[in-house]
Amino acid sequence: MADIDSALQILSRNNYKLTKQRKELLKYLYQFQSEYINVSQVDEFMHQLYPKMSHNTIYRNIRDFDRLGIVEMQTRQGVLQVKYQCDFDHFHHHHFICTNCGKVRELDECPMEQFARQLPGYRITGHRFEIYGICDECMQKFKNR
Repeated sequence: MADIDSALQILSRNNYKLTKQRKELLKYLYQFQSEYINVSQVDEFMHQLYPKMSHNTIYRNIRDFDRLGIVEMQTRQGVLQVKYQCDFDHFHHHHFICTNCGKVRELDECPMEQFARQLPGYRITGHRFEIYGICDECMQKFKNR
C-alpha cells in the first residue's frame, strides 16, 4: 500500500517543495485509496485549513500529483474525481468501481494485449481501463432487502 512518505519522496525527486500545504493535501488524499472523491470536496477541505489558498493552486497540485502518479483522476458524469494511488510499486493497473457505493477494487490483469493485437502498426501511448458495476457488499445489501 502506498504511503505518504513515498509520495513525498516522489515530489522531492521531481524538485517540488515539500510545503505544509502539499503535505496536508497528501494526508487528506491518503484517506481515499479505495474510492474516488470529487475534487470539489478536496478543495473545500483545503479551504477550511488555508482560506487564502486559491482554487487554481489546489487543482494544479492535484494535477501535478496525477502526472507524478501519486493520485489517479477520472471524470465521471462531468465531475472531476481523484483518489490516492494505491500502489506506487505497480503504477500500471486497472479498477472495478462500484456505481452504488463508490468502492474501488484494483484489478491485476490488463486487457491491453488483446486490443494491441487488433492494431498492427499502431503505436499505443497510453490507456485507462475501468469496469463499472455493483460490488459484492452492495449486492448482498440488495439481496437482503
